Amino acid sequence: MAGRLAPVRAAQSRAWRLLSRLAAEASAASIVTPDTADRTAPGTLRAGPARPGTGRAVGTARPPGYRVAPPRVRRVRQPARRPGPVPIIIVLMGLIITGFGVQYVTGTNFLPGFSSGSQPPPRKFPVMEQSPPTAIAIDSLDVRARVHRVGIAPDGSIAVPPPDRYQEAGWYDQSPTPGQYGPAVIVGHVDTRTGPAVFHDLAKVRPGAEIEVTRTDRSVAVFKVNSVRRYDKSQLPTEEVFDDFNRPGLRLITCGGRWVGGTTGYADNVVVFASLVSARPA
Repeated sequence: MAGRLAPVRAAQSRAWRLLSRLAAEASAASIVTPDTADRTAPGTLRAGPARPGTGRAVGTARPPGYRVAPPRVRRVRQPARRPGPVPIIIVLMGLIITGFGVQYVTGTNFLPGFSSGSQPPPRKFPVMEQSPPTAIAIDSLDVRARVHRVGIAPDGSIAVPPPDRYQEAGWYDQSPTPGQYGPAVIVGHVDTRTGPAVFHDLAKVRPGAEIEVTRTDRSVAVFKVNSVRRYDKSQLPTEEVFDDFNRPGLRLITCGGRWVGGTTGYADNVVVFASLVSARPA
């Protein structure tokens, strides 16, 4: 849970620092504003006018035994006090920080003037509990395949299914499970020496196509394709592909582009970006 809330906590921290600074500036301004009559700061001691016949200003030292008649007290109705800038800013601070949390959990943007760096989701969506995937189906490509776990390869990249399982896809087990917040990553081969593999036609999938991922808990996470992009393997934008925790998402990755051989194989990666739109029982 802490990992899922890290982005909203970072946004809340930025909002708190910004508004704390504004509150401090407003508080300082309300204290040092000069008097409108003589431009002296509030609280400055000033000598009053000279008392007739004494030559001394009111409020200065008087000789021993000097008595002053008590002044008459006249009631003056004080105007109603309006809240100063600091209480108002504190209230706004609480509303804004609360709004960041609501926006992150519900996907609804209540703060059009403040952005945490990501766009609001295009529609309402469910959020599913953790459950590893077991199968994937893409009807528009006539794909039906089992899904198993893959980890990190010796060179630090995402491992791919072994050659004898080229018709299966691999879920990267360091990514969220499909339906959780964040991008679940599923990889697969485009082909082998003997023929097409599971993601041979992945580059042909179109935005709006549905991808269904069956999970261990016998539920199905339904994703809709947002876009299909191709990147040079040496220039894969890792933040864009792996670090979007704005909503539950899916990334399908395979090879593409021209064949260069060696340890690289194909020069590019084909990446499908999809978002969770619904969930149902298997």
